[in-house]
Amino acid sequence: MASDRTAVVIGASMGGLLAARALSDSHTRVVVVDRDDLPDRATDRRGVPQGRQLHVLLSRGREAMEELFPGLSRELQALTVPMVDLHGQVHWYNDGHLMARAESPLVAAGMSRPLLEQVVRGRVAALPGVEFVPAAEALGLTTTADRRRVTGVRLRHRDGAERTVTADLVVDACGRASRTPTWLAELGYETPVEERVRVDVTYVTRVYRHEPHHLDGLLGCLTNAVPGAPRSGIVALQQDGRIAVAFNGMLGEQPPVDDDGLLSFAESLTAPQIAEIVRSAQPLTEPASMRFPASQRRRYERLRHFPAGYLVVADALCSFNPIYGQGMTVAALEALLLRRLLTAGDGQLSRRFFRGCARLIDAPWTIAVGTDLRFPEVEGPRSARVRFVNAYVHRLHVAAAGDAVLGAAFLRVLNLVDPPTALLAPGTVLRVLRGFWRGRGGAGRAPQGAPTTASRPRRALR
Repeated sequence: MASDRTAVVIGASMGGLLAARALSDSHTRVVVVDRDDLPDRATDRRGVPQGRQLHVLLSRGREAMEELFPGLSRELQALTVPMVDLHGQVHWYNDGHLMARAESPLVAAGMSRPLLEQVVRGRVAALPGVEFVPAAEALGLTTTADRRRVTGVRLRHRDGAERTVTADLVVDACGRASRTPTWLAELGYETPVEERVRVDVTYVTRVYRHEPHHLDGLLGCLTNAVPGAPRSGIVALQQDGRIAVAFNGMLGEQPPVDDDGLLSFAESLTAPQIAEIVRSAQPLTEPASMRFPASQRRRYERLRHFPAGYLVVADALCSFNPIYGQGMTVAALEALLLRRLLTAGDGQLSRRFFRGCARLIDAPWTIAVGTDLRFPEVEGPRSARVRFVNAYVHRLHVAAAGDAVLGAAFLRVLNLVDPPTALLAPGTVLRVLRGFWRGRGGAGRAPQGAPTTASRPRRALR
C-alpha cells in the first residue's frame, strides 16, 4: 500500500520509466520530469539519440519488464512485435563459428526503441498518482539545512518559469549526462570513482522491408568483432514487417552511411545473411549513425556518505558498450530491486540500493569489459583470470558449433539468466575441451562461402 509520499524521477527514458513504475507501489505521487516534449506516438526524440539504433530486449529483460507490467509481452505482440527464440531462431556467428541451434526458453522481443518506450510510457501514465512534466530541466537539488537529506528538485520550464517540487525521494535517471557528481560536489559530498573503458564504437542502423527469405527464414543474426577485425553486425526482425540491421565498428572503425559502403561493410562480415539483406531488401530509413566512446561505471556503492532521499539509476549509474544489448535489461532489474527494497522499508535506502545494484551490474560489466579487453588496443588491466576466460570462451565458441548444449549455456549467461561462472561448471568445461578439439578438425568452422577474418578482402578493412 502506497504511503502519502512523493517521488520525483528526473528523466523519462526507459530507466526513468521503469523506476517510476517501481516507485508507484510505495508513493502516492510520482512526478516524472524530462527536458523533451513526450510524444503520444512511437517516434524519435532528441533526448534519446540512441532511439534510431537497433534495440533488442534480452530474454531476462523481457521477463523483468513482464514482472513490472503484467501482460506487456502480449501487448507488444498485438503491435506485431515478434517474440524470438534466441537459440532456435537466430544465426549466431561467434568468432567466425556458427552456433548449433536448438529450441530454448530464451525469448526476446524485437522492436524499435520508440515503440517500446511509447508502450511502457503509456503503462506508467495509467498508474494512479503518476504525473509527467515534459519540457522541464532539473537545475539542482534542495536539501535540509544540514544537507543530509534531499527534499526536492528545482525545475526550469521551457518558458523560463522556475519552481521547486518537494519530494520524499528523488531519482536521477538522466543517463550518461547525469549531473549527480556535480550536484554532490556542490553539496560538499565526495564524488564517486568513475571507471571508464574506452572502446570508441561507432554504430550505424538502417531499417529494411523484411522478406520471408531473409535470414534463411529465421528472425535474427549476429556476428561479433574479433581482434584484428573490429567489425560486427546484428540483424533483428521488428514490428510491422521491418528488419533492422546494425553495423558496428570498434576502436575507430567507422561503418559508412552510403549504399555501396554499407554493402562493402556487410560483405566483410562473417555472416553472409547480412550482406544478402543489404543487397536485396528495400530500405525504409536512411542510415542513422552514432558514437559511443566508452563504457562507464560510477561507483556510488563505495561512497561513505550520501544524502538520504536520493538515488541514481540505469545509465546514470553504469552504461555498457551497446553492442552487448544489456542496458535496458539491467535497468529493469534495478527497478525490481528498488521495488523490493521499498517494500521492506526505506531505512538506509541509498546504501542498500547501490550495493544491490553493484551486485546486479558486476556480471554484465564483467562480460562487456572482459570481452572488450580481448582487443590489444583497449586499455585496462588484464588479469590472468581475464586472459584465461577470454581464451576459454573462444574455445567454447568453437565447440558450440557442434554442441547446442554449450550454445545454450553461453546464451543464458549473455542474457543475464546465469552468472558467468556457470560456464566453468565441470561438465561444461569437459564439453568445451572435447568439442574444441573436434572443432579444430573442421567441424566448428564457418560455413563454406562465408568470409572469415583471414579471407576478408583488403578493401573492406580500410
